[in-house]
Amino acid sequence: MMFIPNLLSSESGSESIVRARIVVVEDEPDLRDAVAEYLGASGYDVATAESASAARTLLETQSFHLAILDIAMPGEDGLSLGRWMRSKTPIGIIYATAAGTALDRIVGLELGADDYIVKPYELREVLARVRSVLRRVPQPAEPQGAKAETTANRRFMSFGPFHADLDGRFVTGANGTVIDMAKSEFDVLEVFLTRANRLLTRAAISEAIGFVEDPDSSRAVDIRIMRLRKKIEADPANPKFLRTVRGEGYIFSLPTGEGN
Repeated sequence: MMFIPNLLSSESGSESIVRARIVVVEDEPDLRDAVAEYLGASGYDVATAESASAARTLLETQSFHLAILDIAMPGEDGLSLGRWMRSKTPIGIIYATAAGTALDRIVGLELGADDYIVKPYELREVLARVRSVLRRVPQPAEPQGAKAETTANRRFMSFGPFHADLDGRFVTGANGTVIDMAKSEFDVLEVFLTRANRLLTRAAISEAIGFVEDPDSSRAVDIRIMRLRKKIEADPANPKFLRTVRGEGYIFSLPTGEGN
């Protein structure tokens, strides 16, 4: 079920509508207000903050599904704020960066960003990227009764010592501990698990995870795979599962009998 622009949640056996909540953190008032107004008109519940400190205060009393963070803000920057947000809550993050600052975008992706946008904003592109990220954000936790009823229909896959709940969107290790994994990393893992033992090009992976087409998509895929290997491979330099096929792409090797 997608967060575009509303969410369905189960309450006492009935469905209720939950508007996807977005926080826009931007120090330029005109830009901040324009993005908030456009997303609000598109059906989202939008809050704004003019600084990282204001955003931290906001998150003390409110929860959000997605944050749009300007990287270059006075005081604490967006990258630091994003790290803090991710330590507190499973929130989708889109970083905003000035045109031409590819280094900021790469650093943002390495820190677990789900996407980025380039300033000055094209509002239709902002909306497209928001929709793309929200498609991949986990749904709010269900009440225990509803969860028990749907467990039988959930999709689970195993590989080596790991167990992935594709609907709950989390991975556990051999001792049952949940692996700390950004949503963007789980997106890539899910693509590979559901297409195991098949060669996937970077373009195919980008399309599967809903990237808006741009010249940096291939680099973004590589960064996510690099981070993912660090979490599921005993030796990331010599991967057992997620292997590179030089000049062509990647393949996730899943031995026969695994995956169920």
